[in-house]
Amino acid sequence: MRRINFNIIIFLCFTVLMGVSVQDAHAQFWKKKKKKQETQETTSTPEKKKNKFEKLLEKSTLQQAKGGFVNLYRDGDKIYVEYPLEYIGREILMAGTISSVSDPQYLNVGFKYNDPLHLRVDLQDSTIILRQPNMLIMRNAPEEAEEAIRKNYTDKEFLRIPMYSYNADSTGIVFDVTDLFKAKEFTPITSSGPIMITSGKSGKQYFGTMKSFDDNASILLYQDVDVSINLFMFSFKLGSVSTASTVSMLLLPKEKMKARIQDSRIGVFPTFGHELLTLPKLEISQTEDGIRSFILANRWRLEPKDVEAWKRGELVEPVKPIVWYVDNTFPEEWKPAIHRAVLRWNPAFEKIGLKNVMQVRDFPLNDSTFDPDNLKYSCIRYSPSPVANAMGPSWVDPTTGEILNASVIVYNDIVKLNNFWRFIQTAQIDPRVRCKKMPKEVMDESIEYVIAHEIGHTLGLMHNMAASNAFPVDSLRSATFTQKYGTTPSIMDYARYNYVAQPGDEGVKLTPPSLGVYDEYAICWLYTPVPDAKDMWEESQIAERIIDEHANDLYYRYGRQQLEYRYDPSALEEDLGDDPIKAGSYGVKNLKYILAHVNEWIQDDEDASHRTLLYSEIVGQYFRYLSNVIHQIGGIRLSQVKENTSDMLPVEPLARDVQKASLNWVLREVRNCTWINAPELTKNFGLATSSSSKIATEVAQALLTTIPAHVTLANHVANGKNAYSAREYFNDLYAGVFAPTIQGKKLTLEDKILQNAIITVVAKAVENAGKPVSSFVGDQYMLNKTDMLPSLYEMQTYGLLPRNLFFGELGAKLKMLEAKHGKGCIAGAYFADGFGKDANPFQGEVSIKNINEIPFYQYEICKKIYALLKSKAATAHQDDRAHYEYLLLGLKQRLEK
Repeated sequence: MRRINFNIIIFLCFTVLMGVSVQDAHAQFWKKKKKKQETQETTSTPEKKKNKFEKLLEKSTLQQAKGGFVNLYRDGDKIYVEYPLEYIGREILMAGTISSVSDPQYLNVGFKYNDPLHLRVDLQDSTIILRQPNMLIMRNAPEEAEEAIRKNYTDKEFLRIPMYSYNADSTGIVFDVTDLFKAKEFTPITSSGPIMITSGKSGKQYFGTMKSFDDNASILLYQDVDVSINLFMFSFKLGSVSTASTVSMLLLPKEKMKARIQDSRIGVFPTFGHELLTLPKLEISQTEDGIRSFILANRWRLEPKDVEAWKRGELVEPVKPIVWYVDNTFPEEWKPAIHRAVLRWNPAFEKIGLKNVMQVRDFPLNDSTFDPDNLKYSCIRYSPSPVANAMGPSWVDPTTGEILNASVIVYNDIVKLNNFWRFIQTAQIDPRVRCKKMPKEVMDESIEYVIAHEIGHTLGLMHNMAASNAFPVDSLRSATFTQKYGTTPSIMDYARYNYVAQPGDEGVKLTPPSLGVYDEYAICWLYTPVPDAKDMWEESQIAERIIDEHANDLYYRYGRQQLEYRYDPSALEEDLGDDPIKAGSYGVKNLKYILAHVNEWIQDDEDASHRTLLYSEIVGQYFRYLSNVIHQIGGIRLSQVKENTSDMLPVEPLARDVQKASLNWVLREVRNCTWINAPELTKNFGLATSSSSKIATEVAQALLTTIPAHVTLANHVANGKNAYSAREYFNDLYAGVFAPTIQGKKLTLEDKILQNAIITVVAKAVENAGKPVSSFVGDQYMLNKTDMLPSLYEMQTYGLLPRNLFFGELGAKLKMLEAKHGKGCIAGAYFADGFGKDANPFQGEVSIKNINEIPFYQYEICKKIYALLKSKAATAHQDDRAHYEYLLLGLKQRLEK
């Protein structure tokens, strides 16, 4: 029932009495009512006030960068981010990458001096909290254990930022990220280590270009830094460097890739469970008794577009291929080789049913949407720097190991390094390389190999230094064999070019293969889809079968990474073949041949600068041959072995006769290495001591410090079976070093260096007689220090060590741990040393403190040397008497103390 408005009735009656029509009265009533309502609305609903963000947008000087993830705003020195509420609780990665530098000697373009920081963005009341998710634990526990897990594995808070404002439609929050983007974690500042990089005197940092994309955003951060070097207790300033870092924020996928658990029998970069230390991830479940530990393998998310067609054995394209963009600043003649290097890997993917996985394009010139700083593009970048190197850093989701973005940085002087490698390793057989500048076809081969190797790293593959040891040395002189296999089963090895091939070996391939059999096998294990597995543990068991099938084949053997501690002579870089003595002997013959012809082959070198560098590389190559053999003395072959799948042993000391033969070969070489001085070549090089004297010194140091400890360990592991004891080693060393004295021959300079070195070391045993043995175990000596070992820089680049391992607070903590628990404690304390899903990917130190008898035999040899010199000094050649008398005096003072 409609409600009657008595006010209207009364008003109408009144107007009739006054002579006004009902129609006019009705209109007049509603007009007044409407006016009254408008007046009320005007007074009761004031104009909406603009919030702080809307006022910020009105500034004419405001700079903006808008994208699909976040929007960035710059107001003077302040940077604000507009962060959508839909991404609250999502995980991001943040890192700083060097984009430009005024001096590339100290900082490298393309390098991240700290690992990407893993964060989650949370909102609590009006505060943004950036937390570092706890990646140590995988939450797969029974429901009743969840509360205990939450309390014992909490996330770490990184930063709190007060909210500045909501955005205009309240779909996002705005906060000040100025200090966040300037954080030390994203800049190249390092507070400790041999090279210190600190803020410049002004400490000033300022921002440059901002960019925002679909799932990432970045801003340039400029700053000057001071560079110093630490030498013992002193620090020397080297100068200041201007830098620009691209600080990026990347949104991690909401739908996570299925992780693949690492298998220690294959070399794949690992994702650990800790943001700084190399600790395995943990799983609490009732599947096994105790907590399960494991490491994840890094890999791209490659899923077949048509799974059913793939299951039928058809070649199928991936949902998302890996597309590489080649920098348009590369020298034009390099680009075809770079393109071929990327596409080299497609045949390996085709063998697992995936086609067109690897794609390569030049930088688009007329595409406004393309930007190499956008992390959705993986780029091969050119750096016009004198660095003779290349590297392949990547961004990885730490929750799954998914590779999200990668880069290959190629420095200009990689061509110079290739030039030297080709000359010193193949000039004996390849007339094309007997020149100052390599011909194009040779340089193309070399560039393609280097880029293909780096692309392998970006696909997740670590170095496999054991690969080349699978080939018999003499097979490397066979045209049939080398044309099929090249120099190694893996281009991820450091097996460069065929230095074994002799002049006259026709048709022999001198380069590594396009892809080795190990490379294809590694791709097969890492990327073969397992769509029907119920979880990552079942997937791991299925994928393991690929490795089980090849567990007895040396072509598929992986050698654990040896960085500082080197026990396995079969897993060294820069070697070829299964017999270092035979390979080294071939290599020495070739170096003698090359040295004799350098002046003839290199004509356009009036200032001798190129030949000087070549000669230095030849000396280094010779020392590599020596050190490869030295590592066999006390060598222990280490293999990752799963029970009941392989006849190989996890730990296998080299046979006694192999170790003895290695010592004899090295001593014979050093006593007869004056040929390396090449006086006809070096006479115009300038003032320097002879190379043979330097080599003798280096070899003597190695034979008397590192090697005795290795012999002791190998003898202990052999447990009397074909063992080479420390006592026998020192007797052999004595007999070899003092053979000219025993035979009454005149000593060479190299003889004197070896004799002086052995006495310097063994005399310490006399000085320390009566003290506990463990107190005078000799320090480790870094063998191969003139060799091309992976530098700290390379180790960090490829993920072998955290990039900030030796810097800042973490560096101090590591030093404290090592002081308390001994060197290598970080690498070895938290991992199983043998086969396993949590096995340490790096070989740590094995202490011999509890089995060390080295000082006993040093003391014994000391007395034998004293007796020998006493009997021979008077009748020795007159040029040697002063040498003998000096050594005798030193020994007598110690023995009669």
